[in-house]
Amino acid sequence: METILPFDDRDGSIWMDGRLVPWRDAKLHVLTHGLHYASAVFEGERVYAGTIFRSLDHTRRLFASANALGFEIPFTIEEIEQAKRDTVAAMGFNEGYVRPIAWRGSEMMGVSAQASKIHVAIAAWEWPAYFSPEAKLQGIRMKTGRWRRPAPDTAPVHAKATGLYMICTMNKHEVEAQGYHDALMLDYRGFAVEGTGANLFMVKEGKLYTPKPDCFLNGITRQTVMALADKRQIPIVEQHITPEELMKGEEVFVTGTAAEVTPVGSIDDHAFTVGRITQTLMEDYSTLVRNPAAQKAA
Repeated sequence: METILPFDDRDGSIWMDGRLVPWRDAKLHVLTHGLHYASAVFEGERVYAGTIFRSLDHTRRLFASANALGFEIPFTIEEIEQAKRDTVAAMGFNEGYVRPIAWRGSEMMGVSAQASKIHVAIAAWEWPAYFSPEAKLQGIRMKTGRWRRPAPDTAPVHAKATGLYMICTMNKHEVEAQGYHDALMLDYRGFAVEGTGANLFMVKEGKLYTPKPDCFLNGITRQTVMALADKRQIPIVEQHITPEELMKGEEVFVTGTAAEVTPVGSIDDHAFTVGRITQTLMEDYSTLVRNPAAQKAA
């Protein structure tokens, strides 16, 4: 059985409310509002060759997500940017993952929490890949999940808010127990929209199709990959995609900070090819994230 290194018992430092503290001392109270009512927002970011990819875009989205949940982060964007750099430097690695998070504290316990203090923490750790090299080579196996993305008038669907990921965990646990890598998420209308933590793309007849992000997060990696496809003069179509239309695709892949560009080998009983466009965009993305000069030109 694989040994799990718990996230509360590690060496290193975590930036918390303005200063670096020993990793094991970064704690919060059990009656924290963010724990009970999901009043928290976060980001997931990658470090490549010592640099956080599209760091400023992630920080700006963190602030926008907090605004969507009705609270204000008590630091400036540049202070958070510097804190992320300080955290990565303190951890001393060149390749890894960064997790900023902001949440309401424990001053009030109840649905209302206007007087609760807003806390911010930033952790970073080494994390080589979300899916195994074998899965990325052959394509991951997905199964349609039963929990759906909510409508825009029922949740802050464009925020990276912790509460929106509960259905992702439920879907992912359910399909993993059946031997799949991830779940395909449908939205409230029944359209295919994403994986549990990654955006969705389909290739058909030389065109790249991706769902309209009208009820889910328009990922930063998604935007990056669309820009790379545009440079390759690959036609891009944003439209609603039914599960039936998706199964007729020639290639399917998902994108995200953790997943990067990961091909899909099958969804339910439908198989896909890890084809030329998917492979090209995987290579282009890998080249881009490790080339600061190319990022500035992008």
